[in-house]
Amino acid sequence: MKRIGQGLLVWLVLVCSVAASELDKDLAQFRKDVLDINRRLLMLEEELLFPADTQLAVFVSLDVGKYFSPDSITLKLDGKTIDGHLYTDREVKALKTGAIQKLHTTNIRNGNHELTAFVSGTGPGGREYRRAVSLQFEKGNGRHFIQLRMEDDAAAQQPVFVFRSWQ
Repeated sequence: MKRIGQGLLVWLVLVCSVAASELDKDLAQFRKDVLDINRRLLMLEEELLFPADTQLAVFVSLDVGKYFSPDSITLKLDGKTIDGHLYTDREVKALKTGAIQKLHTTNIRNGNHELTAFVSGTGPGGREYRRAVSLQFEKGNGRHFIQLRMEDDAAAQQPVFVFRSWQ
């Protein structure tokens, strides 16, 4: 009788461990499903808030970053401030390793517009550096993307700020 009780106990432990393993697998799949649903909801929210026909997205990149390290960027669209960003050391490090930051997304009407970026940071020799760069562009049908590239000019040993526009 004692052996039957021990055998039953071993069988119960095995059944419980198998059930726990199955529960862990189910929980992992549930987490994956929740993350997938969250991603889909975020994409749907962006599509609803920023329809493709009126969307303007502004991106920032830093090429090399030997002669410039950004501290902040302020964006103006048609003379009105639309966004500002203060950079952390971690964000600057990411930009220097090739990351591209989505700085701002907005809705605008079709037609001619002017985008201005006011960039401040640390320039050559550790000096404070401030520059403004503007872009005149025409927003047509569909999404419009603009990238602010902060590049190094090795010949002049200065940073250069260039807008690149595409639809």
